[in-house]
This record gives sequence, structure tokens and C-alpha cells, in this order.
Amino acid sequence: MTTLSTTAPAAHAAPGSGRLARLWRGRAEDAPWVRPAFLGLLVATALLYLWNLSASGYANSFYSAAVQAGGESWKAFFFGSLDAANAITVDKPPAALWPMALSVRLFGLGSWQILVPEVLMGVGTVAVLYAAVRRRFGAGAGLIAGAVLALTPVAALMFRFNNPDALLALLMTVAVYCVLRALEQEKAAKWLVWAGVAFGFAFLAKTLQAFLILPPLALVYGVCAPGGVGRRIGRLALAGLAMLVSAGWWVALVELWPASSRPYVGGSQNNSFLELTFGYNGLGRINGNETGSVGGGGRGGGGQGGGWGETGIGRMFNDSIGGQISWLLPAALILLVAGLVVTWRAPRTDTARSAFLAWGGSLLITLAVFSFMAGIFHEYYTVALAPYVAALVGMGAAVLWEERTRWLASAALAVTVAVTAWWGWTLLGRTPDWLPWLRWAVLVTGVAAALGLLFAGRTDRRLGLAVAGLGLVSGLAGPFAYTLETVNAGHQGSIVTAGPAGGAMGGRGPGGGGRMFEGGGMFPGGQGGQAGQMPGGPGGQGQGQGQGQMPGGTTGGTPPQGMPQGMPQGMPQGMARGEGPGGGGGMGGLLNGASVGTEAEAALLADADSYTWVAATVGAQNAASYQLATEKPVMAIGGFNGSDPSPTLAQFEQYVAEGRIHYFIGGAEGGTGEGGGRMGGGPGGNSEISAWVSETFEKVTIGGATFYDLTRKK
Repeated sequence: MTTLSTTAPAAHAAPGSGRLARLWRGRAEDAPWVRPAFLGLLVATALLYLWNLSASGYANSFYSAAVQAGGESWKAFFFGSLDAANAITVDKPPAALWPMALSVRLFGLGSWQILVPEVLMGVGTVAVLYAAVRRRFGAGAGLIAGAVLALTPVAALMFRFNNPDALLALLMTVAVYCVLRALEQEKAAKWLVWAGVAFGFAFLAKTLQAFLILPPLALVYGVCAPGGVGRRIGRLALAGLAMLVSAGWWVALVELWPASSRPYVGGSQNNSFLELTFGYNGLGRINGNETGSVGGGGRGGGGQGGGWGETGIGRMFNDSIGGQISWLLPAALILLVAGLVVTWRAPRTDTARSAFLAWGGSLLITLAVFSFMAGIFHEYYTVALAPYVAALVGMGAAVLWEERTRWLASAALAVTVAVTAWWGWTLLGRTPDWLPWLRWAVLVTGVAAALGLLFAGRTDRRLGLAVAGLGLVSGLAGPFAYTLETVNAGHQGSIVTAGPAGGAMGGRGPGGGGRMFEGGGMFPGGQGGQAGQMPGGPGGQGQGQGQGQMPGGTTGGTPPQGMPQGMPQGMPQGMARGEGPGGGGGMGGLLNGASVGTEAEAALLADADSYTWVAATVGAQNAASYQLATEKPVMAIGGFNGSDPSPTLAQFEQYVAEGRIHYFIGGAEGGTGEGGGRMGGGPGGNSEISAWVSETFEKVTIGGATFYDLTRKK
């Protein structure tokens, strides 16, 4: 009786308490610290990425406007339209917008509602990476890989930002995980199908970039998977079909949908998503011939990368990009070679060697494309490398640690730590006034750890672990400091970078979208942290409040090697002189939109329900600013760059005649060109629209910006 009475309550409580216990304890065969450490890593990552999140406001207002539109209109949600009236789409497929738009539908429009889904993608990527590495190399390797990813500066930036790169990084990590699961046994073909699905939806996030790692993964599976050659090829074909279906359903619907009843495909010149995919977002990124790009196509070729910075094998290590991603990149490359050497004589189907080939192949092909592509390239693209670097560091460290009793293995560990310390010392030296003590601390501790690791196989295990831990701390100290600096600042605009001012010349708040130069100032001539406007730039009222226009004034600071004075990497020379699309607009409104004052907001909201669009303006960033301020549709003439041929002059005249547009927003008073800023228009019909508006309608100044009332002719 006593036994029954004591066991009955336990049995009654077992389902709930058992699940909680298993969640905390993990697998029975695991050491007690494994699951708590993993959960602690996820919680720490979430807290780190959530810290100061609202400082970025709407982050990239271009995508935030599309999220706002998707929260209002299911049609805009499906197509990825910039406005709820569905004039034009963003220049990417919409999958990355969908989680944010659903969040806005559920919780309303706001910074956290837009950015928290990105944070969750970051935490999810860390979790998937841990799971992938842990399965074959142990929990310690998984934790190292997860920590390296979480503390990579560009990852901390982009998993708190609303560009498509966060979802792309998550899905690429999922794809590698699924391929590795499929390699474990012959009956695991379903995992290869899931990898195909991940690739398909990654394509719907950022088109052809999703397929960069497809060749090495397919080759690894075709060579290393269990089973006969015919079965392996058949499974690859099945995965390819899954990829085609998961990506193609949306593409087919868009291409078959009558063009007259859907929004114009932003970024294309012929209103075709296929043209966008293979042109502006495809081969144009490789060869630089991007029709409709900022500054036009045909800039590619040569070793200088056209207008997007110097190309070559050292690109990922240069002054602009090095601090974003390259802290542990040398270590990853060394450990990739070491891992392949250790596993070289293993059987064909060995999963450890397959893992090195899969992650290493993904790293090398992405590294090669990023290093030599002549088209548009921004520093934050390198977040795609972060999971591959982190996985190789975790796996390589684990393999060499197991082999540490061998002299070559302990020497390889020591060299890895020493090179990482030297490279961290070098990167920190690029910001000499920022935490100068850290540079030398990294070097000294790294060298000490490297010397200790030479004898790790012949010392007490605990002492060896302490030395290895010191080496890990040394390697992560620099990126951790950069990451803390990143999460402590807001980032707005189209071009953003992680780390301190001068570490990589990119946009950060409160000044936002402008480039940062050594000493903390914005793009040369600007006041540090204070918003301004590039000469002749598009309008807005007053000083930017978290919007970050490009400050004007005299040049100063030191641009990267090969770039003209006063012109940041990633800006074609013509754009820096104010010759961008939209004529005389310069880069200000291309990188970020206007600061919308209360007077302009009130004017747009007056009788707003009587119009399909409360306003129209050239370029998506300016349109986005006014749309986010009013939560009413604003037409972005010419799409993101102001260079798309949409709408035509005839279409615009018809919209005006039907009373569907209230205002045309020109720019700030005193800008170059009629109406200032963007009034010059751009390629296609945009300059014609601007000229027709200025000749036909009455100009009014509202809060310092030039408006044209399209209901009142001269």
C-alpha cells in the first residue's frame, strides 16, 4: 500500500514533469552539462540580439515599407509590394518579408514587430548549426560553433536587421544540416528532399545566391553517400524536384499572372521576375552588367570590381570587410585542411570527412564568388559565410583536440590560435583609438595559448582544457567586442556595417545609412552622429531623426584604397557626385529616406481615404519614409533605384486624371534641380514624369519639402 500510494502521484505528474526534465536534461547518454549549456547558448544569443533592438527603428525602410504593406494587403503580402495599393514590388522575392509581415499583422506596426522575427532567425541558425556539428563531433564542438556564429559581428548585425540575408543564412544552414543527415544512412533520403525544400525557399528569399552552395553539396552527396551510384543520382534528382517545386510555385504564379492586375516587378526593366532573377539579381552581380543598377550597368570587368570596390582573393580581409567576417576565417581555412588530413584515409562514406567537405565546400565557393564578383557588393553580404566559418572552427578544433597527443595535431592547434591572435591584433589595429588595450591583450593571450597548446597532449587534461579555453577566449575577444559595439548602436538605411566607426565604413545610428569614417564621423563632411543631407540630395524636413541622410560639406577622412576621396566603397563615382538615378539626387535618398515632419504627415493624411496613393515620389526609400509615417500607400516611381520604367508617363497621367494620387513629393528646398533632390527623375519615364508634374501642377512647400498638389493645376 505504501509503495502504491507513493508511486501513484509520481505517475500522475510524470507527463508534464518528465517533458520538462527531458528538455533540461537532454539525452540520457549526454553529460549533465550538455543540454543546460546548449539552452544557455540560445538564451544568451537571444538576449544579445534583442539588446537595444529598437535603436534601429525601421532599419531598412525599403523593406519595412513592404512589410507594412503586406500587413495591410494580402496581395501585397504575396507579391512583396512596396505599398498596399500594389504599384511595384521590392527587387527581391518576398519570402523574407513574410515572417515580418505576419508579425505586423498580429502585433501592429513597430520596430520590434519587424525585427524580432530576424532575431528568432538568428537564434534558430545557432540552434541548427549546433545540432549539425554536435551529431558527429560532440557537444563541445557544437557549442564552439554556435558561439562563434553568435559572436560574428556581421551576424549580430544582420540577425537584428530586416534585409533578406537573415532568412537566407538560416535556410542555407538548414540545407547543409539536412544533407549531412542524408549522408548518415541509405534510408535517410527524406533529408535530402528537405534540403531541396530549404534551397527552394532560400531562392524565394534572395534568388540565385541561394544556389551558390548547391554544387559542392550535390557533389559531396553524390560521392560520399551510402548506396549505389544509381540510387544516389536518383535521390539527388528527387531533391532537385523538391527544390524546383518549393521555389517554382511562386515564380510560376507571378509569371502567369496578368501584368495588368499585379504590381510591377521591381528591379526589372521588362516587368519580368525571370529577367530580375537572371539579370539584376543574377549574372549581373557576377559580371557587373546590372541593367537598372545604381549608376547603370556595364561597369564590370577588370580587377577593380567596377564601382563596387577592388576584387581579388584579399577582398574578405580588406579594411572595409575584414572586421565584419574575417576574424576566424584564417582559422577556419587552416582547420578545414587539418580536418581533411586527419580524415583522409577514412572510408568513402565517413560522415566526419563528409562534414568537412560539405561545410568547407560551401565556404570556399561562397568565398570565391564574393571575392571576385564585379557587381553590387555590400559588406553585410558576408553573413552568408558566418555559419560555414563557425562550423569549421568547431569541427576542426574538436578533431585536433582528440588527436592532440600527436605532435602535428598539437602544432596545428597552436598555429591556428597564433594566426587567429595575429589577425585579431591586425584587425583591431585598424581602429587604434578604440579599445587600444584589447589589441595587445588578444595578441599576448593568443601567443601564450599557442605555446601551451604545443604541449597540450603531454599535460594534465584539465590544464590542457584551460589552455584551449584561453585560446578560444583570445580568438573570440575581438569579434565579441565588435559585436557588443554593434548591438549598442542603431543601424538604418541600405548600407550598414558592424563594429566601431572606422572598423568598416558603414551606416549606423543615429546617423543611419551614411558611411562611417575613422574618428566616428559620418560620410566625410558630416557631423558625427548627426543627420544631414548630401548636396542636392532628396528632401525631407529638418534634421534626420534616426533616418540618417548622407551629410554634405567638405570632404575628410580616408577612404579605402582605390576609392576616390569622399566616396565610400560600394558607391559608383557618378553617384558620389550626385549623378544617381533621379538626377541630381545623389546617394542620400537611395541609401535612406527622408525624415518626415508632422506638417508633411498631416498634409498627407488629410482626406487620405479619397486616394489610392496619398503621394508619389521618385525612389523607394523616400516613398518608404512617407508611407511608414502615415501608414498609407505612397507610390515609389522607378522602384528602389528610381530607374525602373514604372509607371510610364501615360500611366501616371491616367492615375492623376482619375484622382488616385494626391501629391508628388519633389525634395528639400534648396536642392539641385527643379524642386530639389529627386525632381530630375531618372531613366525611362521618370524624368518625363518629373518634368510634366513641375510644368503642370502648383508647387507648395510643406515643412521644408517641395510638394506638388496633383489636384491643383497651375
